[in-house]
Amino acid sequence: MRVIAGSARSLKLKTLEGIDTRPTTDRIKETLFNMIAPYLYDCEFLDLFAGSGGIGIEALSRGAKEAVFVEKNPKAMECIKENLKFTRLEKKGITLTKDVLNALYQLEGDKVFDYIFMDPPYDQELEKQVLKYLAGSSLVYEDTVIIVEASLNTDFSYIGELGFSLIKEKRYKTNKHVFLEKAGKEEIC
Repeated sequence: MRVIAGSARSLKLKTLEGIDTRPTTDRIKETLFNMIAPYLYDCEFLDLFAGSGGIGIEALSRGAKEAVFVEKNPKAMECIKENLKFTRLEKKGITLTKDVLNALYQLEGDKVFDYIFMDPPYDQELEKQVLKYLAGSSLVYEDTVIIVEASLNTDFSYIGELGFSLIKEKRYKTNKHVFLEKAGKEEIC
């Protein structure tokens, strides 16, 4: 796994051995960032279930002002910290070694994010729990884009009930990215 573009371009990132984390492949990461790159500069980025930190580090490398990394696995968090140091982005990264919902509660009232990315373990409905929390959270404002990486069969039919609308869905061979925003936002064409 490597950083694709920006200040840390081509630097190889460490990942955890084993199956505890599932790093987003370079190809999928490149596709994702091609979609959001024009809007990353000076943004606040939240990387939930951060694994080795590859998504948040990519955002920082491409100009995000700050990224918060949330990962409850201490070994994975150590990997994130090493990757931030190696890419010289540690001053722009905040790390929280705790459960995602506890971290969100801790950040409440202190941060507002432009992008929230989450890559929870597949098929456990953890994304649903996080979206339920974010539906009433001050961490999200009308322009926040929430991106969920999920298995192809993950159902998001409930998002309207939570006050979110689907911006787009990008499907890959084994998974998908679902882009959400607060419902009712006026579209400017």
